[in-house]
Amino acid sequence: MFMLRRKRKVEVATETALLPRLLWRRVSHLEGTISNGMDVALKVFNFQLEGACKSFSSECEMLSNIRHRNIIKIICCCSQIDFKALVLQYMPNGSLDKWLYSQNSPLNILQRLNIMIDVASALEYLHHCHDFSEQVVHCDVKPSNILLDDDMVAHVADFGLARLLGG
Repeated sequence: MFMLRRKRKVEVATETALLPRLLWRRVSHLEGTISNGMDVALKVFNFQLEGACKSFSSECEMLSNIRHRNIIKIICCCSQIDFKALVLQYMPNGSLDKWLYSQNSPLNILQRLNIMIDVASALEYLHHCHDFSEQVVHCDVKPSNILLDDDMVAHVADFGLARLLGG
């Protein structure tokens, strides 16, 4: 992931073909800036890898409909013929993976417990159909897909393998 800083005003457009429910800011990957100065992370999809197009579509569909404090927020997407990326909420403390296996900055028991509660809360939300008529199954919950914000609040990320169940 890359960190970008929002600096200039960008035009606003709707992505009706891919995501009809939300109003999306159109962002050029060449310009690399967004209007209000907020730090963001850019997830670029490598279309030389098998399944990247499906992963991009899945993440867009899932994240555009999910609203929960412990699930990463999508700010907008960049979808061109040869380039696709998601602009996501920036998580300054990186992934849980980094914290679990670091000798320099170990997590204390209270931090670990709070992270477990955050992740469990996000999964409970997904599994109980709050914003979908179907259940969302993440299919790839692991420490590298749990991101930590400034306050060490955990956010579930990477919905590329997520599936909708039931109906």
